[in-house]
Amino acid sequence: MRPPAPATAVRYEVFHDTHYRYAAPVSLAHQLAHLWPRDCVWQRRLAQSLEITPSPTQRSDGLDVFGNPLTRLAFERPHDELRVSARLHVEVLAHAPSVLANSPAWDAVAASLRFSGEPFSAERLELCRYRVESPYVRIKRQFSTFSTGCFAPGRPLLEAVAALMAKIYGEFAFDAEATHVATPLTEVLERRRGVCQDFAHLMLACLRSHGLAARYVSGYLLTQPPPGQPRLTGADASHAWVSVYCPRHGWVDFDPTNNVLPDLEHITLAWGRDFSDVSPLRGVILGGGSHDPDVRVTVLPLVEIAL
Repeated sequence: MRPPAPATAVRYEVFHDTHYRYAAPVSLAHQLAHLWPRDCVWQRRLAQSLEITPSPTQRSDGLDVFGNPLTRLAFERPHDELRVSARLHVEVLAHAPSVLANSPAWDAVAASLRFSGEPFSAERLELCRYRVESPYVRIKRQFSTFSTGCFAPGRPLLEAVAALMAKIYGEFAFDAEATHVATPLTEVLERRRGVCQDFAHLMLACLRSHGLAARYVSGYLLTQPPPGQPRLTGADASHAWVSVYCPRHGWVDFDPTNNVLPDLEHITLAWGRDFSDVSPLRGVILGGGSHDPDVRVTVLPLVEIAL
């Protein structure tokens, strides 16, 4: 019997529930939500809904400066809790490159992104926003030193980036208690511990320190329950990885947390310079006291399609 053909597309249902309970009433709040997946060459939205309690006094849906779907919410009445529940149907197509050696030398790509005195095209200007420092990603000698062994002169770009991804995966331990959103990358590098956000930021710092254009990608990852166990509702989480610009290939994704090239099991929500650009839900509030969000994510595969 012939083995089944590998899936070339997968459809998912995603639930993302965020619940804030405030210690004191909030009298005014403005929130930004990145909760709709992008439409990409390899991904398309099939359906989406957003339930918000209490109802916002103002809501607008549009795009942010990076082209990500963005929902702006305003709450102008007192409230002591906020719940934002997104439900998505999305289809993801296979898109990971099969041959990494078929890419230009990394140092030639870096040289092409440097300013040479000639006016930049619109495409190069767009790339430049992803090769400079950003709020959570600094360009420092420590990061280029840490990664220099991956970037031998003339090495194909995608091979070099894959080597860096494997280095981070092999030398760092996943530890949800080791860091928080504001932990400096130099501390992450020293302690060799962190979460997917830290590993993505570290990889970005290394790539940008070598003059390459790389962006932060937020989204979801399909996780597999233990053998024989049912998939638990709300047990998943948001995920983060990195995308690198490569001539002839465009943007190519790398996941340093899992040492894989994102493909059918990664769902793209948004991309930007770092986490500060694409946080799923952030904003400013007046009042509220102490509060921590309860976030629950469920990713369910619906249909696998083999062509």
